Amino acid sequence: MNSNPMYMEYVDDADPQPTAPRRGWRILGWVCVGLSVVMVAGSLTAYGLYRKAFGNIAHEDVNAQLGPNRPKKLNNAMNILLLGSDTREGANAKYGRSMKNEPPRSDTMILLHLSPGGGQAMGISFPRDLMVRMPSCKSRKGAQIPPQSRAQINSAFTNGGATCVIKTIESLSNIRVDHFMQVDFNGFKSITTAVGGVPVCLPKDVDDPKSKLKLSKGKHVIKGEQALAYVRVRHGLGDGSDTDRIKRQQKFMGSLASKAMSAGVLSNPRKMLALMNAVTKSLTTDKELTPQVMMDIGREMQGMSSGKLRFVTVPSGPDPLDTNRVALTPAAQPFFSAVRNDKTVPKEPKPGSTTIPPSQIRVRVYNGSGIDGQAGRVADDLESQGFQVTVGGNATAATSATKVLYGSGADQQAQSLAALIPSKPAPAARTRGGTPGVVDLVVGSDWTNLKSAGAGIPKQQGEIRANDDICKET
Repeated sequence: MNSNPMYMEYVDDADPQPTAPRRGWRILGWVCVGLSVVMVAGSLTAYGLYRKAFGNIAHEDVNAQLGPNRPKKLNNAMNILLLGSDTREGANAKYGRSMKNEPPRSDTMILLHLSPGGGQAMGISFPRDLMVRMPSCKSRKGAQIPPQSRAQINSAFTNGGATCVIKTIESLSNIRVDHFMQVDFNGFKSITTAVGGVPVCLPKDVDDPKSKLKLSKGKHVIKGEQALAYVRVRHGLGDGSDTDRIKRQQKFMGSLASKAMSAGVLSNPRKMLALMNAVTKSLTTDKELTPQVMMDIGREMQGMSSGKLRFVTVPSGPDPLDTNRVALTPAAQPFFSAVRNDKTVPKEPKPGSTTIPPSQIRVRVYNGSGIDGQAGRVADDLESQGFQVTVGGNATAATSATKVLYGSGADQQAQSLAALIPSKPAPAARTRGGTPGVVDLVVGSDWTNLKSAGAGIPKQQGEIRANDDICKET
């Protein structure tokens, strides 16, 4: 193994043997998100059909190793740490036999945050070259590793496995990690095949000899070897940076999640069983993440739409001590606080209350502001707070004042929405063009922001949603 302490960052960029493709395996951690999406879609209620698949999952007793000194759990949100492992054990040996005896690495660390009540899910990516304070943890052989004032975050997994990564993430964020999922890369091709392929969109023709990806500009549905080449290509697409590749991988995972949540997969027992088998054969979790717990999560998140599945990168930028590395920015701690205290879905209103929760309000957004894209941005904000949202396009005429109009039966919903708008527009009934049960929000040039309906997580810069247009530039 290379003696350079930073070697583990760039190991996937080293020149592999011709028979051992190696680049970009960190994307396979997103496969865990795929399994989580299956859970939150409520498909696990058919447990009997998938019992055998659950038997494929391996378990580790990490909680016993973590001990009692951990962040407190503040609410009913669920935080699941997703890890990608490049282990060469078993069938994975064919992807680099010369590395069979080396400790596995993880360049994928995603904290999947499931808001309480099924309001939304957010995959928070921690860049592999993020420089952090590393807490003391036990090595894979049981020796105590002293704390480090400055270390690269992806060394945590190599040093001490999932337990060390959990301790590191918890020490950075003060967010309690409830469970973890770890996947190796052998099942990736099977997963993309099990969902029937994943839609992607290329901004230009690609013919990259390193990844062996050859695709024309535009939309494609890819699976198997081709999907593997797409997620590992670095220099054939974008600017060649790891940050750029993370964005592309987030879009890929959003597309995979959207496909996995589609009726064509969830309503087809054969496809569901194939997907479950493909994921679970490569999966390791904590002992507490039992099939029953998975079912409970599934019930809690049942009905969540792909538009409420968000992907972000933890607030970070160039490390002042080394521009080739990444450091948390001042925005990181407020972001961690929002995640830690997330109560996005408010409690059911008290008897007699006229306030309607966002999850029960259907909103159609029109742009009357004269600002391009304003309806889409407002729709994103509404959706992040749990509203059921569609974009109606441009209003028939520009307006300086934001308006709240409602169809029959939606007067109370309109009042609840208007209460969150700083200009406090008076709701009015639609005289024509209204839809029963739907509130129409006409965004005027006076629009500033939407008040929080709870303590939800604000929209983040560069955020990606699973239902985004796959050809949309980020």
